[in-house]
Amino acid sequence: MSGKARENLSNIDLLADLSQTELRKLEKSCSFKHYSAEEQIIDRQSETKDVFFVVDGKVRVVNYSLSGREITLDDVDAGAYFGELAAIDGRPRSASVMALTDCLVASLPQERFLAVLEKNSKVALKVMRTLTRIVRTSTDRIMDLSTLAANNRVQADLLRLARAHMAGKNQAKIAPIPNHSDIASRASTTRETVARVLNDLARHGVVERQKDSLAIHNVQQLSEMVEQVRGD
Repeated sequence: MSGKARENLSNIDLLADLSQTELRKLEKSCSFKHYSAEEQIIDRQSETKDVFFVVDGKVRVVNYSLSGREITLDDVDAGAYFGELAAIDGRPRSASVMALTDCLVASLPQERFLAVLEKNSKVALKVMRTLTRIVRTSTDRIMDLSTLAANNRVQADLLRLARAHMAGKNQAKIAPIPNHSDIASRASTTRETVARVLNDLARHGVVERQKDSLAIHNVQQLSEMVEQVRGD
C-alpha cells in the first residue's frame, strides 16, 4: 500500500463534484477497512448492498466457473468504485471482489448512495456512464467468446489494453507488464496460448517485452488482425 493513505474520499472521481461539506458528511457514513493482497472483499451472491470506494490500492472483480477457474471481469484502481449494481437493483452480488494489492476501501450504505444519486445529477450521470461502459465491454466480450478462436481472443485483449495505454498515435506501453494468467483469465484460454500468441506477435515486431512494460509498436496492425477475424 502506498505510504500514507488517509481515510477520506477526496480522490474518488465519482464524488469530485460534491462540495467539501457534502464529502465530509459522506465520509462519516462510510466504514473504512484495510485489506491485504488476495483477501476477499465481497462474495458473489452475498446479500450486502453497500457501495465500495477504492481509496488506495487495487482490486479485481472476478467470477468462477463450475470447475473453479477464475474469470477476470475488471480491475478497479484507486479513485474508482464498485458494488453499485446491488445497491441500485437490490439483488445479490453478481461477482466476487478481491484485493489485488494491499488496499484501503470505504463502504457506503445503500441508502446513502441512492440519496447521493437522487440529489446530485452529475454523480448520477457518472454512474450511468460507468454502467454504459460495463454493458459495451460485456457485449464485446460476449461477441469475442462467441466468434473468435482462443489466439484471436488474446489479440483482442491485448488490443483493449493497448488502447487504454496509448503512448503515441500508433504505439502503446502497457505497464506493469500484464502476466499471462491475467490475460488468459480475461480471454478464457490458457497461459500457454497467451505465451504462444505473444511470442508470435514479438516475432512479427508488433510487441516487445521491455524492462518494465509491454510495448505495442504497431497498434494499427494489431487492430487489423482482430478486425479481420471479427469481420468488422
